[in-house]
Amino acid sequence: MDEFERVVATVGERVTPDAAERERLAATADRVVSRAEAAIADLTVEADVVQVGSTARGTWLAGDRDIDVFVRFPPDLPRDDLESYGLQVGRAAVPDGREEYAEHPYIKGEVDGFEVDCVPCYRVPTAPDIQSAVDRTPFHNRYLLERIDAGLASEVRLAKAFLKGIGAYGSDLRTKGFSGYLTELLVLEYGDFRALLDAAADWHPPVVLDPEDHATREHGDPLVVVDPTDPERNVAAVCSPTNVARLTHYARQFLDAPDESFFEPRDPDPLSGDAMRDHLDRRGTTPVAVRFDAPDVVEDQLYPQLEKSLSGVVGGLDRNGFDVLRAEAWAEAHSSSGADDDVDAAPGDDADDGPADATWGDAVLFCECEVVERPAIERHRGPPVSVGDHATGFYDAYSEDDVYGPFLDGDRYVVERERPYHTASDLLDDGLFEVSLGVHVERSLRDGYDVLVGGECVELTGSFGEQLARYFDPRP
Repeated sequence: MDEFERVVATVGERVTPDAAERERLAATADRVVSRAEAAIADLTVEADVVQVGSTARGTWLAGDRDIDVFVRFPPDLPRDDLESYGLQVGRAAVPDGREEYAEHPYIKGEVDGFEVDCVPCYRVPTAPDIQSAVDRTPFHNRYLLERIDAGLASEVRLAKAFLKGIGAYGSDLRTKGFSGYLTELLVLEYGDFRALLDAAADWHPPVVLDPEDHATREHGDPLVVVDPTDPERNVAAVCSPTNVARLTHYARQFLDAPDESFFEPRDPDPLSGDAMRDHLDRRGTTPVAVRFDAPDVVEDQLYPQLEKSLSGVVGGLDRNGFDVLRAEAWAEAHSSSGADDDVDAAPGDDADDGPADATWGDAVLFCECEVVERPAIERHRGPPVSVGDHATGFYDAYSEDDVYGPFLDGDRYVVERERPYHTASDLLDDGLFEVSLGVHVERSLRDGYDVLVGGECVELTGSFGEQLARYFDPRP
């Protein structure tokens, strides 16, 4: 047995649910399905129940305790009735559950120690006929059930554990990684875990995989896996270029030197205030941060809005000469409910390794600047004198202003004018709402925010110590 085989054998044993866990899960799933079917019998509409996701296919990792049950209704049922009947069945199936919301409401709760989602959907004839995003999940489930046997399920578990270990598993809009459905399709395509790593180590994006030879439109993503049940859809659309490259990097590393540590998520100790000061002294940079109350929205709404807001702030700082070296946005999750859902398919496709819903605390837009103070004036070049009206307009616009000039530099008019913001903190204090911000983030910011500069940012280690530890010890 070579080192690769030894490592995957050890990991495989650890991530495979034992017989007792399988029996408990099967018994709980049967109980939930039976309750749902009994509730359906009391309705005036026909419906059926199907278990989906990794626990239905035998590809879940030991200790993952999610059960996804879908209640399928006729496609001509009005949406309001779908939601009403779906919640009625869900509450019967999961008596202590609570109402959550993806594209439409569903019931989530705990049954016998397992987290259960009971989700209504339409029983459409084919996946392209979907009326809501969740409608395609039963097609995914059936496709994989017909193709994944016990041996291949073991390979899928290895792939999922590896992706979790390197931080690339989960199609939520914070992670932008590999969903469970995508992972299973990749293992199915290449044949086993090792073959997937061999292929990924040599990926040269764009990588296009088309399991059923649909040969449809171009997608423009670094990784394209055409959904075998829905030819127009790229299952890997949410995968960021970073996570595609991350899999390539760690596939090469692992094949070169197999080790169990690749399957263990990196959870650094929170950065201390003194350690952060040491980093800043060594780097000679100055961080600036905008701290505010995170808006009360689900995670898949929050993180895109944080990214948009961070991009706006970085752009504003760069345009004003404050030269951002690197930047990140974080939110403090106080509590959350686990999720196992595809970003565009809601619960059921075994996609998400993070919280779908949370109670948020602080959020922060953190920017590390190379420069945080600029001179009082800036140089502003105008057009060449030869361009006529445009040149005359520039000259006239500034000739009466309190500026240096206009004067000539070669054949162009130039003025030296007062900068709108002399410091980065001036921009964040007075010009924050001039940059592009996410709508919910902007609303929260208008209720108040703090600007932290330099050593003041050490305060962030209290809420964001783990994120700052990763920031100052970056890995692929």
